[in-house]
Amino acid sequence: AQSAAEWEAELARALAFGTEHLSLYQLTIEPGTRFATDVRRGALVPLDDDRAADLFHATRQQTAAAGLPAYEISNHARPGCESRHNLAYWRYRDYAGIGPGAHGRRRGIATVRHRKPENYLAAVSQLGHGISEERALPLRAQAEESLMMGLRLSEGIDVAAIARRFGFAEDALIDRRKAALYESEGLLRREGARLTVTEAGMVLLDALLPELVTTAREPA
Repeated sequence: AQSAAEWEAELARALAFGTEHLSLYQLTIEPGTRFATDVRRGALVPLDDDRAADLFHATRQQTAAAGLPAYEISNHARPGCESRHNLAYWRYRDYAGIGPGAHGRRRGIATVRHRKPENYLAAVSQLGHGISEERALPLRAQAEESLMMGLRLSEGIDVAAIARRFGFAEDALIDRRKAALYESEGLLRREGARLTVTEAGMVLLDALLPELVTTAREPA
């Protein structure tokens, strides 16, 4: 595992290049990969949660000090240099997924392209596209995705606007009792209809989302 000092030095070097945007993620160990095999054999030891949280906070402090604050949980940019493509799907706008393995969302339809390049290219030659899966998303599923994606952003979400967009009452989307609890603990901030995960809450985002989003616990 990378030490805090090693990571801070690597990040400082990246920032020294004068970049305007950085995407910084912890390695996710996916089943069926060489990384998963190395973990099983003990050749690779992932960071424990406490050390990962320390690196997360250090990263956000270091990028903010360099003028690239986090505008999304894992993305940092100088003001005005945020990725327009990425913001489109975090704000749950339509986007086309193009290329092997790409996901898309257009007019309530979810699309997935073939993951293997050879299968993708064969499908494009035969069918004119590389889509391997296409399905209509129920409004409840769209509302859930909109909430889950939007809460990743430092700007948060407008719960009332999302409720109107998909035809739900606000209480059917966000658990108000849980939201009030986490707001009292400093993990959330609510200003009118806008709900934002605080700096302290971002490190716990994966645990907060299924607690807050009521659609995550209801059938589509």
